[in-house]
Amino acid sequence: MALILYYGSGSPYAWKVQLALEHKALPYERRILSFSAGDTRKPEFVALNPRHRVPTIDDDGFVLYESNAIVEYLDEQYAGRGAPLFPGDVRTRALVRRLVCEVDNYFDEALDEITTPLFYRKPEERDAGAIAKGREAVVAELAAFTRSTRGPYLAGPLSAADFALYPLVAFLYRAQEARMPELDADGMLTPELRAWKSRIEALPYLASTIPPHWQKKG
Repeated sequence: MALILYYGSGSPYAWKVQLALEHKALPYERRILSFSAGDTRKPEFVALNPRHRVPTIDDDGFVLYESNAIVEYLDEQYAGRGAPLFPGDVRTRALVRRLVCEVDNYFDEALDEITTPLFYRKPEERDAGAIAKGREAVVAELAAFTRSTRGPYLAGPLSAADFALYPLVAFLYRAQEARMPELDADGMLTPELRAWKSRIEALPYLASTIPPHWQKKG
């Protein structure tokens, strides 16, 4: 039985797992769920994940949700496949885990101050001052990642940390493209992170993971 990934188009946490699967060169089947159609609340999916969230995987009957747990599981269960998601010595692996936590606990929170009003509120309901403060918080977080970067990627070698941060950075650019052209996502990234973003986007499997609806206009 093939490993199955249940995901939603545009979910940065599901995208993180998809990048991990590609990095490990693991065969898997994609099952896309529609948020607008309520697919995550349908009984057949709730039976897999009672929290009705994506991503969720089914690996030959072993069902797991929560993106960080999935990424660590994939790295351990398939240690002999592809490149490690937590590479290097014990300190490097600890750094990777710390960076993943910082992405989830700090960067995502700052980014929400921009993306929530842009995607989930009507233009007339948006607080320009609050969005500007969110932008400042995102810039500060990105500068912090730059200061701690150890090499071409966040922890030195390509790792789970990069796959945690990249989808959220891409979401920032999506917000600019789809909702706020004056956001200046490029200007929010340091030169070092713009170069890092280019390296991620040059990965041979990146294009196949881009959310399907992002590939359409509008």
